[in-house]
Amino acid sequence: MTLTVRNDGDIVEAYTLEVVGDCAAWSTVEPARVSLYPGTSEAVTVTLAPPRSHEVRAGETPLGVRVLPAEHPESVVVPEATVVIEPFHELRAELDPGRRRGWLGARFRTAVQNKGNTAVDVALTGTQAGEELRLTFTPGRWRLEPGESAEARLRVRAQRPIWFGEPVAWPFEVEAAESAAESAEGDAGGEPPGRAEALPGEFAQLPLLPRWLLIVLAALLALLLVWFALVRPAVRSTAKQAATQAAQEETARARQQDGATPGGTDAPSGGQGQNQGQSQGQGTAPGESAPPGGSAPGGETGGAPGGSSTGTGTGAGEAEQSSATIDVQTGTGDEKEGTYRVPEGKVFRVTDIVVANFQGDEGVLTISFGERKITTIALETFRNQDYHWVTPIQIPANATVTAAVTCAKPGTPATGTQASECHQVLNVSGVLSDVAP
Repeated sequence: MTLTVRNDGDIVEAYTLEVVGDCAAWSTVEPARVSLYPGTSEAVTVTLAPPRSHEVRAGETPLGVRVLPAEHPESVVVPEATVVIEPFHELRAELDPGRRRGWLGARFRTAVQNKGNTAVDVALTGTQAGEELRLTFTPGRWRLEPGESAEARLRVRAQRPIWFGEPVAWPFEVEAAESAAESAEGDAGGEPPGRAEALPGEFAQLPLLPRWLLIVLAALLALLLVWFALVRPAVRSTAKQAATQAAQEETARARQQDGATPGGTDAPSGGQGQNQGQSQGQGTAPGESAPPGGSAPGGETGGAPGGSSTGTGTGAGEAEQSSATIDVQTGTGDEKEGTYRVPEGKVFRVTDIVVANFQGDEGVLTISFGERKITTIALETFRNQDYHWVTPIQIPANATVTAAVTCAKPGTPATGTQASECHQVLNVSGVLSDVAP
């Protein structure tokens, strides 16, 4: 642009020229200082060089050149003009990671940035040479302002599984481009539509049954064949021979016993008479009878009636599994405690505790057994947390299990609406038994 400066005064004047406004960062004036005699003028050149950057938005931008006289600074003037910045389109995309493995599918992350100087609607598309993969973007379309970035989740899923064999690599491409409406407007204005370079990706599909499992199955099948073909017949033959030999030995033993007792049943009869004679020779006095089992008269067997084991400890039947739930609701910035008190005459042996932060609140939770602090947890680090002890922690009668909550910020439960206060639930379980007297 050309700007003419004229000295309409009656003295020699020097003028300093400077670009002001939004265009000042990328505009220059040459020469930046001129000296003029009265009634003379000089033309200066204003050079505009807007960078190809999303920081310089497309559209009309005001331009001003301040002309400051050295002798009469109160006579400063600022001639103005309007500069029209033409739009340009540039998209940059990134796929992370470039390769994943899985049995049926995998997840990728796609990031897109609008490096142009005008807002555009961006759509993501995925292509694959065959029909083995299904590519789904969430979300698949955005409206991006200049310099703005956005991310989408890409889910790649195979159409059918691979049961056996080697892994198969499925290459695909992801492309980010302006939507159809934006492309039509760009073509009408002479500016080509924005389109990012195609991003290559790969999904390596793994077989459901790996090679080592096939080898193991083949080895087991071979062992079964060897068992049925070789080992089992040999075992059955050996068992049959052993059974036959045992039967033969039993028959021979029976024959030897029959040959050693001639006369049939005479020997047993004689033996019986001898026993009877011995019994009569050892008879008891009239009116007396032998005690059963051969015990002496008046003898006792077994333990004394009414006897009990030593010690006065609590029986096993007086202990029972027990649990208690502590529900604490706390307002923002407040601290509140929930307690469970062990009943009188009881002792509580704690083995497990479970803490629930189902809203995702932020703050601090402190758990104490009596005067003993067990743990302090930051609420934002968990949703559900459990602790277990092999050796139970013993809590005496009238002592308390305390859950102290300091609420920093209520979370958002599954309903999607932020809660008005923090809400924690503590469940403590173990064995509740009587105190030994």
